[in-house]
Amino acid sequence: MVYHKIPGMERSSRNRTADLLKGVAIVLMVQVHLMELFARQDIFDSLTGRISLFLGGPPAAPVFMAVMGYYVALSGKTAKQMIIRGVKLILLGFALNIGLNFHLLINIYTGSLQIGALVYIFGVDILFLAGLSIIILALMKKFVGLKPLPFIFTLVFFLFLRFLLQQVVGASTQNYFIAFFYGEGAWWSYFPLIPWLVYPLTGYLFYILQKYGRKKIRPFYYYIVGTASLATVIFFNYGLKVSADLLRYYHHGFVFYLYTLCFLIFWLFLANIISGKPENIFSRFMEWLGRNVTVAYVVQWLIIGNIATSVYKTQGKPALAFWFVFVMILTSLGVWMWNRIKLKSGGKHILKI
Repeated sequence: MVYHKIPGMERSSRNRTADLLKGVAIVLMVQVHLMELFARQDIFDSLTGRISLFLGGPPAAPVFMAVMGYYVALSGKTAKQMIIRGVKLILLGFALNIGLNFHLLINIYTGSLQIGALVYIFGVDILFLAGLSIIILALMKKFVGLKPLPFIFTLVFFLFLRFLLQQVVGASTQNYFIAFFYGEGAWWSYFPLIPWLVYPLTGYLFYILQKYGRKKIRPFYYYIVGTASLATVIFFNYGLKVSADLLRYYHHGFVFYLYTLCFLIFWLFLANIISGKPENIFSRFMEWLGRNVTVAYVVQWLIIGNIATSVYKTQGKPALAFWFVFVMILTSLGVWMWNRIKLKSGGKHILKI
């Protein structure tokens, strides 16, 4: 690592650190989706299950969204182009909900399962959050540019807006539309805009810091990393407890954000060290996944979601290991095939973040 650089986010055609972070996030998302949907309840409730949920927590969705926010700040695209991109991701989110739940929806339609279908069609997954976040950041970028204070204010506002809405809207929200923005009490609202917009905002602010505050932050760099790493270790049990309580994790507040922020600083430091080393099989594969993160995310969900209808919460540890290898192989093949199709068609596809 070169000391004078804030780690891993320097401008380049391809950023190895960012690709590595996104690739690892995809792998961790695969394992946590298997734990949530495939694992027996006793495994899910065990220490193994809690660690799996933690690995699918701070190192996964927050990392993905923070990197996305960074690239929105870095991008030279117009606000209109970014908004169109955000709308495409929202539409892709609906298509993915239908695709990953296709087997389940067939069972509901035929009467094999007596459950409601709308919660699965309108489930607030991360693609909706990504699309809405891009739209908001694009508008903010257009009107305030790279001034940090408006973004800091918005971040703090969104962290505490949840508590205000609990008083106004109530502690339980069952409205499908509202759940995209505020999903308290709605189990299908996994990544509502409140509070999850704070992570794209964090990434955007990191870009501003990296661009304009590098010299000011340089003398304190190792103190910041050291403090964040120490906090990550000292309060690990807290992070584990919140990550293992899914409703609490999906609708967390200010304290867990601070913990996740410390973890992100520590995680970025590690990723920067790895990406500064010569490439190896592990780093090349992870960076390749990171370059194709949206396609990989869609493919793994199509596989896991449709299989889960048949094996829901019935699998032991050996079976989970098998399913992990199986899903990763199929996901990798799916990404490879998609890239081949894209190369042959010569066109640009919407599955890109």
